[in-house]
Formats: sequence, C-alpha cells, structure tokens
Amino acid sequence: MNETQRVPVPKGSLEFIFHYKNLGLLTTMRIGHDNSGPSHKWLVEHVVMRNEVTGHTYKFPCGRWLGKGVDDDSTERLLVGQRVLTNSKNTEMPTVTNQTPPRTRSPSIQRQDTVPTSELQHQLGNCVNVIVKWHYKPSRDRDVGTLTNLLCGDDGLVKCLERVFLCGFRSTRFFGKNLYIWDYFTKIKEQFEVYLQHEQQQQLHQQLDDSASSMDSSFSDGSGANSLQRRELSAIWRYYVHLMDEINAAGSQLGKDGKFQLLICLSLREHLLTRMIKPMAMTKITHEMYEEESFLRRKNLLTFLIQILEPLDDCHIVLENSITQGIPSQC
Repeated sequence: MNETQRVPVPKGSLEFIFHYKNLGLLTTMRIGHDNSGPSHKWLVEHVVMRNEVTGHTYKFPCGRWLGKGVDDDSTERLLVGQRVLTNSKNTEMPTVTNQTPPRTRSPSIQRQDTVPTSELQHQLGNCVNVIVKWHYKPSRDRDVGTLTNLLCGDDGLVKCLERVFLCGFRSTRFFGKNLYIWDYFTKIKEQFEVYLQHEQQQQLHQQLDDSASSMDSSFSDGSGANSLQRRELSAIWRYYVHLMDEINAAGSQLGKDGKFQLLICLSLREHLLTRMIKPMAMTKITHEMYEEESFLRRKNLLTFLIQILEPLDDCHIVLENSITQGIPSQC
C-alpha cells in the first residue's frame, strides 16, 4: 500500500491542489490540525479528493469536530473513503454535492433509539462473516483497502462493536461530561494494573514458603490447571495494559473515539480481542458501568459475543499504517 507524507492544508482554504505520485485506489486519509489559531475547532462534514490524471474521485465522510474542548477532544481523525460512482453521462461526480451527510453522534451521548440486542447480534454476525470470507479469498483478491473498510467503514466491525459496547452502558452523569466507551476501557486498564500489582505481591509471598507449598499434597493436577489458567489470565492483563499504554503514547492527537477504534483494530491484529472480553466482564468496573441487560453482564449475550468473534482469531490481519499509528505487532 502506498501512502503520502503529511500534506499541509493552506490556511483559510477549503479547496487546494497538491502533487504526488500516483497512489492507486485511495482507501483512507488522516485529517488533523495543530489546535492553534483563532479558529481551532473545525466541523468537517466530508473531504472530496480527485485525481486529476485518472479522473477518479473519492469521498471521505466525517461529520465530526476536530479540536480540543469539543466532541471527543480529537485533533486528528481517520477517514475511510469510497470511490464516487459515475452518473448517467459516465462522468464521475459526488453523488450528493449540496447535501451534508448526517453527523455521527458521539458515543458519549446517550442514544434515544435503542437497538434491540437481537439486531445487534445479527449485525455483528454479518460483520464477522464478511471479514472471514475476505480472509479465505485467494491472496490476489485480498487487498488491505477492502479490509480497512470492513473494519473501520460506516458499517464495519468497529462501529458494530461500538454499538455492542454502548448497549446498557451507563454514560450519563449528572455532574461533569458524559462518559465515552473509551472511559470504560481506561477504567479496565486501571483495574488490570491493580490485579497485576496484587499478583506480584502474592508471588513474593509464594516464594517465601515455596518449599512448603511444593510438599503440600493439595498441589494436585487440579491446582496445576488453576495455576495455568491464572498465568494465562495474567498474560491477558499484562498485554492489555501494554496495548493501552502504546495507544495513549502514540495517539496523543486522537480523541476517545479514535483510541477506541485503534484498540479494536490492534487487539484484533494481536488476537487479543476475544481473550480480553471475559476478564473485562468479570471486573467490578463492568458491574458499575453497565446495566444487567448488557452484553458484558448477561451471560448468554457474553457467551455469544465471545463465540461470534472467535473465527477472527484464525484470520491474519494486516493493517494499514494509517490505522496503526506506528504501533508494531507483537505477534
């Protein structure tokens, strides 16, 4: 996949031309600013990009704010584009030139239109199914651009999981700003860090009487199995904390929604997504921030969520650089 270096936007310009070598089909773009100047809060409805050589036109919907202190505090967003269809004269033009797309509502806003859990299950199943089908295509037909749209497009996996995690989410606060999904994942990180600190203390005590424990007859196969499960659980805690630290360090310009998107994509690439859900559901934080009818607290919905995502563990996910923020894979 080809990509450009950072392209500066002339101040005060809504339309400009830049020159670059042919990139082929365009899939994503990142748009942002340095949060300076008198007008440092932008409402970006969409970006239209046209290749003057090929005549191809691409539209990148946004419908969100860029700027600190507005929306989710993002000064940079990833936009997923689509090539514009041709009209009856076989001339490529934006299909809607004088209308703005509906603005994407922030996950911090409590939604009035509650989607039934059965519909969310159906949507999630479809998202997973199309990604698995893409994975098993011949390699010549498996382009990364298509995967990016399946993950981060308007009907992609990230948006679907956003709706899943919003189901039963207690976002409204009487004092202060409403919560975002990212606030929940941040709380989970803090809880996992407490677990890891507690585990380190236990290991220290274990070492002090290790000889006595090794002679104890209760250390049977069952205890060994529990010990193995504990190590696997600790590995998940540790990997999750590491990934969150990487995202917070690399995505300083991202808002809370962008960080959530990055977490889902990276955890999918690292085969962590299905493994981290159950440990998250077991925390006190989940019981405090979610209603009983949510996917994370209702047993049958939790089982469905894990099982429907499991086929993605068999997929080799390669992400575009525009998504990863330069965070390397650990797999």
